[in-house]
Amino acid sequence: MLENNKITKTVPKYINTNDPNNFHDFCRLLNQYFDTYLPQHRHELVLICIGTDRATGDSLGPLIGYKLKDLKYTNIKIYGTLDEPVHAKNLHDTIIHVQKTHPHALVISIDACLGSVQNIGCVSIGEGSIRPGAGVQKELPAVGDLHIIGIVNLSSAMNMSVLQNTRLSVVMKMADLIASGVRHCSWVYSHKNKLQNR
Repeated sequence: MLENNKITKTVPKYINTNDPNNFHDFCRLLNQYFDTYLPQHRHELVLICIGTDRATGDSLGPLIGYKLKDLKYTNIKIYGTLDEPVHAKNLHDTIIHVQKTHPHALVISIDACLGSVQNIGCVSIGEGSIRPGAGVQKELPAVGDLHIIGIVNLSSAMNMSVLQNTRLSVVMKMADLIASGVRHCSWVYSHKNKLQNR
């Protein structure tokens, strides 16, 4: 829903994966973002799924990329999977590649983050870029026109250790929600705008 050309937030800022309405709330918000921004970007979408499978808490992005790698829309490109993750060592090169290859695309960055205890297991969609690695004191470039984040564990003075010891079930629930939501919203948007599948 739009109000004065801005998206009206009709769902909570954080969508809890344990909420029975999580899929509905996630898709309602993501559909609003798609309808608002994709026409401005020639209907082209790039998802940069950030993280590594070497730490459970940081595997959210690659898991989502893995679940979406078979998404066959000519206007959607996925970067970051379990086999070819986007992480600290190649993020800068990936951003440059995306800028050159998809200069007009809407870029959504997807990443795990640490937060407060009441938000663990929650997903958030928002405008603007994120700065991956900030929680573990890494200086990495900001990425994304929009972002989707999943709060995988509690932020503390030992964030790297926390990421290493995060429960896979928490991460997998968020990966399932985000991947299925992106898949559904892509189908809805493609159907409404009659964009062809590959």
